Amino acid sequence: MSDEPATGEEDRTILLIGSGPIQIGQAAEFDYSGAQACRALQEEGARVVLVNSNPATIMTDPEMADEVYIEPINTEAIAEIIRKENPDGVIAGLGGQTGLNVTAELAEEGVLEEYDVEIMGTPLDTIYATEDRDLFRQRMEEINEPVAKSTTISLDEDESVTDFDEEAFRGRVEDALEEVGGLPVIARTTYTLGGSGSGIVDDFEELVERVRKGLRLSRNSEVLVTESIEGWVELEYEVMRDADDSTVIICNMENIDPMGIHTGESTVVTPSQVIPDKGHQEMRDSALKVIRELGIEGGCNIQHAWRDDGTPGGEYRVVEVNPRVSRSSALASKATGYPIARVTAKVALGKRLHEITNEITGETTAAFEPAIDYVVTKVPRWPIDKFDDVDFEIDTAMKSTGEAMAIGSTFEESLMKALRSSEYDPAVNWNEVDGKTLEAEYLERPSPDRPYAMFEAFDRGYSVQEIIDLTGIKEWYVERFKRISDAAQAAQDGDFTPAATAGYTNTEIASLPDGGVDVDTVEQDVPGRNYKQVDTCAGEFRAETPYYYSARLPEFHSGPLLGEEAAGELRVEKETESVVVVGGGPIRIGQGVEFDYCSVHAVQALRDLGIEAHVVNNNPETVSTDYDTSDGLFFDPISAEEVADVVEATGADGVMVQFGGQTSVNIGEPLQDEIDRRGLDCDIMGTTVEAMDLAEDRDRFNELMDDLGIAQPEGGTATSENEALELAHEIGYPVLVRPSYVLGGRAMRVVHDDAELEHYIEEAVRVSPDKPILIDEFLSDAVELDVDAVADGENVLIGGIMEHVESAGVHSGDSACMIPPRSLSAETMARVRDVAEGIAEALETVGLLNVQLAVKDGVVYVLEANPRSSRTVPFVSKATGVPIAKLAAKVMTGTSLDELDTAEQIPEQTSVKEVVLPFDRLKGSDPRLGPEMKSTGEVMGSADTFGKAYDKAQDATGKPIPQSGTIALDLSDEVFPDPDTEAGEELVDGFGEFFEFSEAVDLIDAARAGELDIIVSRNRDLLEVAVEEEITYFSTPASARAAIEALQSSGEPLDVQAISGRPKRVAEWGK
Repeated sequence: MSDEPATGEEDRTILLIGSGPIQIGQAAEFDYSGAQACRALQEEGARVVLVNSNPATIMTDPEMADEVYIEPINTEAIAEIIRKENPDGVIAGLGGQTGLNVTAELAEEGVLEEYDVEIMGTPLDTIYATEDRDLFRQRMEEINEPVAKSTTISLDEDESVTDFDEEAFRGRVEDALEEVGGLPVIARTTYTLGGSGSGIVDDFEELVERVRKGLRLSRNSEVLVTESIEGWVELEYEVMRDADDSTVIICNMENIDPMGIHTGESTVVTPSQVIPDKGHQEMRDSALKVIRELGIEGGCNIQHAWRDDGTPGGEYRVVEVNPRVSRSSALASKATGYPIARVTAKVALGKRLHEITNEITGETTAAFEPAIDYVVTKVPRWPIDKFDDVDFEIDTAMKSTGEAMAIGSTFEESLMKALRSSEYDPAVNWNEVDGKTLEAEYLERPSPDRPYAMFEAFDRGYSVQEIIDLTGIKEWYVERFKRISDAAQAAQDGDFTPAATAGYTNTEIASLPDGGVDVDTVEQDVPGRNYKQVDTCAGEFRAETPYYYSARLPEFHSGPLLGEEAAGELRVEKETESVVVVGGGPIRIGQGVEFDYCSVHAVQALRDLGIEAHVVNNNPETVSTDYDTSDGLFFDPISAEEVADVVEATGADGVMVQFGGQTSVNIGEPLQDEIDRRGLDCDIMGTTVEAMDLAEDRDRFNELMDDLGIAQPEGGTATSENEALELAHEIGYPVLVRPSYVLGGRAMRVVHDDAELEHYIEEAVRVSPDKPILIDEFLSDAVELDVDAVADGENVLIGGIMEHVESAGVHSGDSACMIPPRSLSAETMARVRDVAEGIAEALETVGLLNVQLAVKDGVVYVLEANPRSSRTVPFVSKATGVPIAKLAAKVMTGTSLDELDTAEQIPEQTSVKEVVLPFDRLKGSDPRLGPEMKSTGEVMGSADTFGKAYDKAQDATGKPIPQSGTIALDLSDEVFPDPDTEAGEELVDGFGEFFEFSEAVDLIDAARAGELDIIVSRNRDLLEVAVEEEITYFSTPASARAAIEALQSSGEPLDVQAISGRPKRVAEWGK
């Protein structure tokens, strides 16, 4: 057993293709898998070249690979990288669907053959066999594996979906229906993310439109029409195979929701709970047969559907195969401790499973099947709070942005920890929901609220069988929901132990009885928690890696656990200096993978200083929850009580809450209170909790800015409708309104009169004394800026100053931004620096600081300041080469900036950060940019000029700007200049240089007919069609002007460079 490099691998160069930006259907799981694979390949002596377009991830850190390219993931850019780096092989299966698709395109275009680049791991024909649904069905039938009846509708090479004779097209759909046995059916689109374009259809007209859309979305112009197996149990088997045909089943995962709901949208449990052993063994055998037949090398995910047909094993179908590391692979890795991406990378290099050491045990190998003695539950996180115009009924296409995972001794404990970790609170007042609505809207209809509706139904006296009939969820799971509901009821009657063992925290239990009891009373009455180890072998071998979860002791114990009892299986030296880093929880809009990047950098900085770093987080997709990132990984919810448990068990000296975004900042004050209540010798490190609270309290922050002589937009706080109207009249319309203490600009609006403000208050926020709203002067046409800095209490290092492409009115998180700025005078830059330094000093900042500013008529206004990590930290760090999150963590330990001997750097090229928007996955959403954040991820483009950098960034989003064709230039909205003005003429002339202007009377019909190549408009209906038809569009004057600059830069070189090689100069910003 050895992980010695395979013979001849030492001098190989391997190209690893990433997955691009975080988006619905493809989230941070590939950041985790790519980072793990880079380490694994380097362990084997390979030289690793990484290409990814996402600056927000650990994967694109310069030290992650020998060369890191942050470039568009398209054949043009990657062909140039191949020419420069001359790799021996490419691994595509670790970059999700994006990586697979571009590798297939590189092969089809002859690039791989021209430069003699081998596709390593799973061969290309296997990829085709799994993505080509018809071919996949044939391969399964050849090995007698049952599949659902299906047929393919495809376009010939000379056909376009817009050229179809309508009658002939409908005839094809009718023929397909007849072949699979009629409606309902599932329409599936090939080569797409997260079920995009797919769904269950029981109406012929809807099927016609689904097929039409699917043919447009599919890379190979195919749509599979399959008989519906809605209602069956959906299972996934995670399987690994090497070139010697050694195979191992890593785990199986079972969806609580029946077939008909995408697995990414379902609550998922491992190990399986409802499948009989014979059925499980049959599907295990099936999974092994499938991976061997397809010749997959490395990790793969095989989905089955199962139903009870009265036989001992039941009946199953093979649904699909993902011949790559997938979202489920990340979940399976974290659930079992088996490092799927690491093993896949080594298998791709030719290593055999028995040659790869299991790092968790140090004794077993990758050929050893994991065994687990706990229950894992994953729940998705949906952006339901951001899109009140979207129907979040969950189905075969993904809408969720992230997920949370929990581990417990029982399913009940695991489920409750997962729901708590998701940080989702239904916006439902159950007292206002009648029985008929509860059943139709919340139980029968699958939605993010259904688990909570099940608890409500049991509270109302529904039986287990009634819930089964309404939801289609299996009896075993419904019974467990009933147990949790009964436990909560018992707590209300004064019996707290059942609720504790069912997964409630002591704080939650204390709030359950009428009138409440104090936490001390509950704590003394219920079983305490200690820590169990995730070891891949159910205790058969001693685990070497520190991967833990908390669990209650059995019900016959009571009282908090102290000393060694509290530690359980935890192995730490309490005398060693240690710090707990609180992570960011599940990915959601406003809080993405950027905060995992910051958390990991904090851990790395602490370990550099010889301080042990423990992580508390619950996101299975991230690098922070990899088993070897920290000195102790605690896979648990992020609450004050549970973080304090980790502090107490580890004897930690400090806690860092700056790096996990709003999630970690929100527990700062209650965590300090909990630490004090327990009498623990532990500090919240860096900027004080009081200073963070001051920065978020608008009135106190305004007073501070006035004291400092820093300009602010006129504004204030209102706690009632009358106060809001009075304040708006004082300021003058338009005003910017938003709730206080929110994430990512949720419910932020620009309102223009009393009627709009009254509507906002009534419909959006329900203003009240304990939920005030903020009302500010709207600075139209101002240049907005972001400043990221590090302070040590005395000195300030400016990490970077970024200029937004969009002007005021578009949320900072949704605006493209550039570094360095290009619109500011030296005098203004100096003032920006003064303002940032003044705020840092006033808040006594120790650690990170983000300041958002606006410049209008030469005046620098402060919009807000956040003494914590921000979304822009990774982008700034990649562009400047200064790792400000690491610096921040080090100054939080007491090291000064002078002692760190670091310097500010300014990039000599322009880098543009552009956002990725989810409108194509959220039907009915408003596709116009505005004051509320809606983006899920980001990309980065760098070049000598802004135009070229912006062009590359647009390419990286997957929505490139066409170079010619027909444009719909609609300047009718008030935000656009009149065509007769100088600004309007600039837009007309600029686009007119490249495009013909559409003369269509009905632009919507023209868009649907394929007559438009690019759209500039604020018309919501037209832009919704642009999203459906995948037409590049721009909805603001600023983005339209930027697009013209991009078009004018088309003759400039692509400028593909490794990120570390881009030129920078040592200089201070604003000096």
